[in-house]
Amino acid sequence: MKGIQFLIDEHGEKTAVLIDLRMNAELWEDFYDRALASSRENEPRESLESVKERLQRGKRRTRS
Repeated sequence: MKGIQFLIDEHGEKTAVLIDLRMNAELWEDFYDRALASSRENEPRESLESVKERLQRGKRRTRS
């Protein structure tokens, strides 16, 4: 794949990757999104219904 280079250790194992962001911006965005999601996996969750309700309450307050 163009714009992708692997760093290999003395045992021939891939240990890191170098990504040309000009050529592979979408790949970097996907990687970053996945890493961010993984870092937040233990955070408290809120249901979609509770978010919708909170947003609706907020809309009602701003109209007054």
